[in-house]
Amino acid sequence: MTSKPPRSYGRLSISANATPRDLMGPQRLKDAWCAKVITLFPDMFPGVLGGSLTGKALQSGLWALDTIDLRIFGEGKHRNVDDTPAGGGAGLVLRPDILGRAMDMAANNTPPNPARWPRVYLSPRGRPFTQADAARFAGCDGMTLLCGRFEGVDQRVIDHYEMEEISLGDFVLTGGEIAAQAVLDATIRLIPGVLGNFDSTQEESFSNGLLEHPHYTRPAEWRGMVIPEVLTSGNHARVAEWRHAQAEALTQSRRPDLWAEYLSKQGKTGRDKA
Repeated sequence: MTSKPPRSYGRLSISANATPRDLMGPQRLKDAWCAKVITLFPDMFPGVLGGSLTGKALQSGLWALDTIDLRIFGEGKHRNVDDTPAGGGAGLVLRPDILGRAMDMAANNTPPNPARWPRVYLSPRGRPFTQADAARFAGCDGMTLLCGRFEGVDQRVIDHYEMEEISLGDFVLTGGEIAAQAVLDATIRLIPGVLGNFDSTQEESFSNGLLEHPHYTRPAEWRGMVIPEVLTSGNHARVAEWRHAQAEALTQSRRPDLWAEYLSKQGKTGRDKA
């Protein structure tokens, strides 16, 4: 996987606003990558994204976060956003008219082309999220994420806004907020400038179709276990060969699905590697 040339971000963008500006809060670089998150719980954000490297990048303006509170579009005394499922059944479904208002607000000042600005619904029935998706999202101008609740959202919203349905795995969460933060973390770390060493992303799990090789560091011996001799040999070619072999062995034993895909891309079969 070859690294893309770093995107060039402009000066800090300052716009007129009736609300006093928080001079100690995050700054925003013009044209910086932006995430717009539609949620019933905006206080959950930035959450874990506000710490470590993603938090530092948010504060410095390498990426921006806009949370859109779905509740403000609700109707009635209690700002209701859901209703019972058509055809009957348990639970409640987020209404399309309510979601449509939030989606339209999120679309302000964003490109209509989903290739430049994906619109993602976090859903357990969605397609599994992959490292390739994270790299694709990081290469866009930004993205909108819809955090589901209850039984889900009205299908017409997904169809009308051509939303991608993304899943973290074969399990169900109480809402999409945790999933959204996981997707954003995987994506934001691939934005040039967020990680101290961007080249490290080229050698980690999934970057080349394989799981990552094992890692070791000092001390040389710990509880009777020593660092493999090849890693202290100083022979970079042998180290690279060992790491690749370890990555292949781990992928073959732990992720036969990835291993089959890797062999297919290499033009090989399982028998060739036996």
